Amino acid sequence: MSKYFGTDGFRGEANKALNVEHAYKIGRFLGAYYGREHKCSVVIGKDTRRSGYMFECALTAGLTASGADAYLMHVTTTPSVSYITRTDDFDCGIMISASHNPYFDNGIKLLNGDGEKMEQYVIDEIERYLDGKGAEIPFATGSDIGKAVDYAAGRNRYIGYLISLATHSYKGMRIGLDCANGSTWMMAKSIFETLGAETVVIGNQPNGLNINNDCGSTHIEGLRRLVTENKLDVGFAFDGDADRCLAVDEKGNIIDGDKLIAILSRYMKEMGTLKNNTAVVTVMSNLGFHRFMNENKIETVCTKVGDRYVLEEMLNNGYNIGGEQSGHIIFLDHATTGDGQLTAVQTLELLSKCKRPLSQLVKDIPDFPQLLVNVKITEDKKGLWDKTQKITDIIAQAEQAMGENGRILVRESGTEPLVRVMIEGKDEKEVHHWTHLIADTIKECLCR
Repeated sequence: MSKYFGTDGFRGEANKALNVEHAYKIGRFLGAYYGREHKCSVVIGKDTRRSGYMFECALTAGLTASGADAYLMHVTTTPSVSYITRTDDFDCGIMISASHNPYFDNGIKLLNGDGEKMEQYVIDEIERYLDGKGAEIPFATGSDIGKAVDYAAGRNRYIGYLISLATHSYKGMRIGLDCANGSTWMMAKSIFETLGAETVVIGNQPNGLNINNDCGSTHIEGLRRLVTENKLDVGFAFDGDADRCLAVDEKGNIIDGDKLIAILSRYMKEMGTLKNNTAVVTVMSNLGFHRFMNENKIETVCTKVGDRYVLEEMLNNGYNIGGEQSGHIIFLDHATTGDGQLTAVQTLELLSKCKRPLSQLVKDIPDFPQLLVNVKITEDKKGLWDKTQKITDIIAQAEQAMGENGRILVRESGTEPLVRVMIEGKDEKEVHHWTHLIADTIKECLCR
């Protein structure tokens, strides 16, 4: 793992782990790196966190000081920055967001000119520069100093693009939306109402401090109540920067990323659009998902956790749907990153076509008992869980006890100081027993 950048950008508490000087230096580096042979142009978006304005200004100052032009989309979604980066020929894109994290965290996500996660070799050079090991970057002077440009029009073009992907009117459908007090707070309602749906919205009153606070895809209880109390057909919950989406069916049941990928893959197969008859998921995907895919004769490929790895697999082997249980879903025919609103559009396309409620579409996907526990560790204990004898011993005991009736996955987060313990199996009591025993052992060894 890199020193600063994890699997989804440079993320941490604003002005502590990630501070304004980091942002300025990242801007300085990118402006110089991409501006070696031409005038560099970079597009920047942010979510609704209070610190986003600070980081936006710092990145803009760094870019323009190096001679690059900064185009500001202001409050917008990560997938919209990805879309505009690749369609408007920007050298790279920057999204200021800590995704589903609380407001006091923030992050800097970097996208290459194709709207994909930035290449690791560029990240490595940025980290060298942040550590004072790179070459000195001269300041631009005179007419070579870069400019900052209001680019809200890019956000509007992205909205138009999403609307254009719908082939059905959603008239007569009643949907709920939870915008997580984040990036979609201004756009989601207008998108789905333009497509004909009657919408009821929560999580659309951001104040800079309430993003993801008891709302959005990581706190979906509010959406469940909204759907059942208002007798809606379906609900969709986004996270802070809207690169993920979870759904709620008309009965209030949570439909996670696994189930959405499963039913959308089957729909794509029926429509003849599922490339290579394959969906890409991660090792976190539920065994019930794999049983459903096998019964529907659809191949699956598993990657490490992280939409970066899902996208790499899709690009390398010609697949066009993939994602994570958490709701990051990539439709490669339309986007190069997870896109929560696009996932909602695709799901509504399916519902409009088949004329069946969402609960009926997912009823054949079995749920194997699965438990995920996140253990917060101290910063100095990162990278040590699999080198600690007591932890590896208890994992080995669990694997022996569960045998072929269970699956154990322990991994360190690429974005936060967490070790994630996930166990899945046929016996729910056994799953809970071993998950908590392993988590408690990690806490004992790495939290002090």
